[in-house]
Amino acid sequence: MRILVAAAALALVPTPAFAWGKTGHRVVGQIADAHLTGAARTAVKRILGAETMAEASNWPDFMKSDPAPFWQKTASAWHYVTLPGGKTYDQVGAPAEGDAITALDRFSATLRDRKASLADKRVALRFIIHICGDLAQPLNNGNGADRGGNELKVTWFGKPTNLHSVWDSLLVDDEQLSFSEMASWLNARISPADLRAWSSADPKVWMADSVNARDQVYPPAGETALSYRYVYENTPRMELQLEKGGVRLAAYLNSLFR
Repeated sequence: MRILVAAAALALVPTPAFAWGKTGHRVVGQIADAHLTGAARTAVKRILGAETMAEASNWPDFMKSDPAPFWQKTASAWHYVTLPGGKTYDQVGAPAEGDAITALDRFSATLRDRKASLADKRVALRFIIHICGDLAQPLNNGNGADRGGNELKVTWFGKPTNLHSVWDSLLVDDEQLSFSEMASWLNARISPADLRAWSSADPKVWMADSVNARDQVYPPAGETALSYRYVYENTPRMELQLEKGGVRLAAYLNSLFR
């Protein structure tokens, strides 16, 4: 896979919400960095150089503004999965255009390929960091009915938005913390028991867990005005998903770079 990226081609155009916003993705990347094995840390450093995992985590979203067909068509489906209620991924499978799971398989193969160029491995690792974060966001594991909450219109403290955007960034940013502050606070809460429980390198395990969370983040039917009560009820859930996302990203990379 050879992907040529020209910074001059970037255009600042609106793109649909797909997963955590910048803060959330950076938190996942920062937490994961704290749980890498020595071998994984060496491999990540060799591929990313001075770029941190937190910095790399938002690159695939940044590149959505590139007008090239690869970014506008091919890669756009790699940020999410669709799992209707009561269905497993094995039952549903991937759509023809692929999804987050097929993308993880694709980029993991690139990282295992000794003949792959450093540039291609850098693209692959950036995507893996991002996608693992995506799958921790409950609404990126869509139910197939409302585009992952994008079509559920709500207000957030009186301002019109949608449920996916609330989970992308509005709920995270309500904490008014930098990504490094939030990552430090959340990582300090992760116990050895949590690490044992969450350190699965199987994305299908992550998806099942995120679907369980997804089914709890929808407000009661007819309730569209979200504010303090929704923050109170869902901030702990959001923080837990970020913690799990970081631990699981580390587990995935530790498995890849043994």
